[in-house]
Amino acid sequence: MNVLILGGTSEGRRLAELLALDERERERYACVVSYAGRTRDLRLPSTPYRIGGFGGVSGLASYLQERRIDALVDVTHPFAAQISANAVRAAELTGTPLLRLARLAWRQVSGDRWHEVGDMSAAAAALGATPRRVFLSVGRLEIAAFRAAPQHDYLIRAVDAFEPELPRARVLAARGPFELTAERALLEREGSELIVSKNSGTAATYAKIEAARQLRLPVVMVQPPVLSPAPEARSLDEIRAWLEALGHQRTSSMCRGQ
Repeated sequence: MNVLILGGTSEGRRLAELLALDERERERYACVVSYAGRTRDLRLPSTPYRIGGFGGVSGLASYLQERRIDALVDVTHPFAAQISANAVRAAELTGTPLLRLARLAWRQVSGDRWHEVGDMSAAAAALGATPRRVFLSVGRLEIAAFRAAPQHDYLIRAVDAFEPELPRARVLAARGPFELTAERALLEREGSELIVSKNSGTAATYAKIEAARQLRLPVVMVQPPVLSPAPEARSLDEIRAWLEALGHQRTSSMCRGQ
């Protein structure tokens, strides 16, 4: 079976390598992990991969057909709404089975001080007019929205260093997972008064939310977009089971065809 994994998160790499670890599964699946290429310092898998976009729905559909892809797995970031929508449409056009890894959004617990917003523009507005020291953990591509609030001192954490084009901003290049003790120490050292975060639902970046709770810091929480409807799995094990079931179906169909 030819499997295309739409990556961009650590789960994409992990899934491909999990399938490659088992000799039996390695014989069953030929996996390619696809990355958009927006992150310069990618953690690449030991399995085959590609970097770069497909050119929208038509380009992805052509790739699925030309490479005879038997299964399409979407493990992109929960905020990557466009590629997820493209995957749904391309799968429909080509009749390719599709499964998306779903992540449960974080939920408030006792001690949290969240202000939930729908997008980055609303997050920037929620910071208020008074200058504050803001820990901004939203990703490089979303920084432009905060140019509407240049009065704040921003510490921006991103995988790659970049020029934020904000007058009072510094970039901290770092990659998760992050530990609670280190996150709390960072917030205290920087004198952070407020955190802005995407509600990605991932364990690797939840420590900053725990640290904010301990320090009684408010969090402007940007809620994930509504994705195009698609079949979903809750874990990599569920995806593996789905691929195995697809393989059995494919084998049965081939036998019936004979």
